[in-house]
Amino acid sequence: MPITSPEWRAALVPFFVIAQLVAVHALASGEHRPPSPSPASFPTRFGPWTIFRQDPIEDAIKRELGADTVVSQTYIESPTNSFASLLVAWFQTQSEGARQPHSPQVCLPGAGWTPRVKDLLTVNTALGSITVNRYVVDRGNQRLVILYWYQTPRRVIASEWAAKFWVAADALRDQRTDTALVRVTAWANSSGEQAATAVATHFARDLYPKLRGYLPN
Repeated sequence: MPITSPEWRAALVPFFVIAQLVAVHALASGEHRPPSPSPASFPTRFGPWTIFRQDPIEDAIKRELGADTVVSQTYIESPTNSFASLLVAWFQTQSEGARQPHSPQVCLPGAGWTPRVKDLLTVNTALGSITVNRYVVDRGNQRLVILYWYQTPRRVIASEWAAKFWVAADALRDQRTDTALVRVTAWANSSGEQAATAVATHFARDLYPKLRGYLPN
């Protein structure tokens, strides 16, 4: 059985969870928690992208999300007039009792979106290639292409369970467990899934270096 098979991944889940719990517990009294970045300091312009609007999150949803910093806004690309929405939810700690990032694979179906495609995508950025999740969902006559990943000071992580493992490993090395869920959304209603994927990919490519500069190093 290949080690990348679903059966192997399922078998490793308890190991990932236990590793995270052990590492986070060991850091309970000595964790270094970096200061929260300000949403107002997030870049409003990068590459061909300019902020189009803020996308405020309802207070009840923000409380449920539990992030220490939330950036939620839509950008427009000139001259194509393509739109992409960005959500960055940054968590200062994943210590015992703290909120952890919500996987879009859980929260989007809970909001009525039906998943159609789930795969991985490589994005070539100025700081190197990153591998992210591509998630295609629809609700009624709306269809979205979503790219998302988990961003830590050291790495980009696509898998939710791998994120738990690396939180444990990096916690022991760096004495910190901060992480961010990064979600990029493009609309596929009129342009089609392939074109929306291209928009989201281009946005993620241009975003990534700015994101690395924004989040605590």
